[in-house]
Amino acid sequence: MTADNRAMFGLTMRRDQVPVLLIDDDLVSREVTATVLTLNGYTVHTAESGAAALEILRTANPAPEIILMDTQMPGLSGTALIKNLREQSKARILAISGSALPPEVIEATDGFLIKPFEVEAMQRALNGRGSPTAASTAVSMLEPDAPVINLAVLAQLRALMPEPAVRQIYRAIVTDLNQRASALELALARGDLAEAARIGHAIKGGCAMAGASQAARLGALIEKGARTGGGNQLDNGGVLIGDLRAAAQALESMLDPELPA
Repeated sequence: MTADNRAMFGLTMRRDQVPVLLIDDDLVSREVTATVLTLNGYTVHTAESGAAALEILRTANPAPEIILMDTQMPGLSGTALIKNLREQSKARILAISGSALPPEVIEATDGFLIKPFEVEAMQRALNGRGSPTAASTAVSMLEPDAPVINLAVLAQLRALMPEPAVRQIYRAIVTDLNQRASALELALARGDLAEAARIGHAIKGGCAMAGASQAARLGALIEKGARTGGGNQLDNGGVLIGDLRAAAQALESMLDPELPA
């Protein structure tokens, strides 16, 4: 790959050649991640299983300083593998997964990455600058043509109360959506699907009553995904969090200068 191509993909060469052990049973994920790491100047050892990883730790020279491990693999995996890795290595251990991580895995590791992750997200995690909850490259759940506000509900509210009171309701929803987006981010990072379902249910109910239909739909998707054990909806939890904030922004923009006539 040429220097121009490396720049196009956001890749920058490192000089310190930090050794990394990558553990992933999926061939494609393993090879793609290893290639990106190598192009960024890391020395990469790869293992397709927990047992193979432990064997590499016994023989690798220099010893890995960072371990990237998939959390769901056949055989030795999860917290059992983390325990064995800790016994044989002083490396930082970062979990990689395609869905929300169990709390015990988050507690046992030094950080995590949710697939699919971008190069910048991986670099931040490797450099110890935090772990994202999901990648921004996944598909948004927002429907471009869906109305932000249900005009029939808006008309009912206007019939019941003065215009300033109606605006105050929607301003409160904007504030609440941003707060719940932050709470959802924490819940998904902990793998707390019960809390994620509660947050989704609250968004769905409150927003539906006020006619904030775009946000209400997102709440329903969050609740459904959490109650069914994660599902496709929560595999891209970071995108849903961004969608919630976008829905809040869209609603706020309708308050200035005025709500729909």
